[in-house]
Amino acid sequence: MMNARISPLIAGFALLLSACNASGPPPLAGAKMGGAFELVNQDGKAARDTDFAGKYRLVYFGYAFCPDVCPVDLQALMQGYRALEKSDPDVAAKVQPIFITVDPARDTPPAIKQFVGAFHPKLVGLTGTPEQIAAVAKKYGVYFQAGEKRADGSYLVDHSRTAVLYGKAGEPIALIPHDGKPDAIAAEIKRWAD
Repeated sequence: MMNARISPLIAGFALLLSACNASGPPPLAGAKMGGAFELVNQDGKAARDTDFAGKYRLVYFGYAFCPDVCPVDLQALMQGYRALEKSDPDVAAKVQPIFITVDPARDTPPAIKQFVGAFHPKLVGLTGTPEQIAAVAKKYGVYFQAGEKRADGSYLVDHSRTAVLYGKAGEPIALIPHDGKPDAIAAEIKRWAD
């Protein structure tokens, strides 16, 4: 008698758990973010959004002269990406990590190349004119504002801190946590890029 009561409970609990694990529609489905761009990569070559067609894109906006959050965020994201490369190389091969500067005045292709090279060889760095960067940031829903210049000419750039996974056609899919453990970041990328 007891087993007859427990089985329906266990079955109901399993059904509830499976519903929680269902991915459903992507969290950012229908969001008005992303779009076409023409920028320059870390090698000084033209780079367009269409260059990444057919790939998932893990996009993070920041700047190479950032003293704290950008390097920490990118390190966490790329550690997560490395974890994905180890656990599921086929899924990782479908994802292109991209860093887009919000400080084009200082983030020249050589500066970007050195910066992204410190995190992962597959990480693409993009820069452009101030007008190009302003346009792409607006399309991608990214806020940024350069601060006051100090006496030595240095300055900080205030900017939004988000990593977004875009689909193979450039559509927004999900925010990717950049403050978690590598395995958690890898799992979230895999969840949507599988």
